[in-house]
Amino acid sequence: MAGEGEKKPVLEMVQADGADDGCVTFVMHDEDHTLGNSLRYMIMKNPEVEFCGYTITHPSESKINFRIQTRGGVPAVEPLRSGLNDLHDVCQHVLNTFQVQPDAVFCCNVVLQRNITSYLWEKKVNYRSI
Repeated sequence: MAGEGEKKPVLEMVQADGADDGCVTFVMHDEDHTLGNSLRYMIMKNPEVEFCGYTITHPSESKINFRIQTRGGVPAVEPLRSGLNDLHDVCQHVLNTFQVQPDAVFCCNVVLQRNITSYLWEKKVNYRSI
């Protein structure tokens, strides 16, 4: 445990004595479901991952226990690293899309809304009840 002047680690690796590198629990401090669920999704897309799940230890703690089990002797650190990189790329793409083309996204939404409203109006559908 870190003292008052020391900075606690953001990520800890917990592994049972004698366990292989393919079965590891990572403790992520100062995180919640936002990172936990999205990272779990990205890691589970990896075919070398047999199991990936996380728990929040207690609602008052901002700490995640993140468990990864792999197949074929692949170290659990590799899918974690790959999942974090993939998640970063997805987030960067979303940021770039909305920073570069915010007006285009807004215009598309307005046009789509008008087209849907016009279609429903033509069909005499009470769209306010939908």
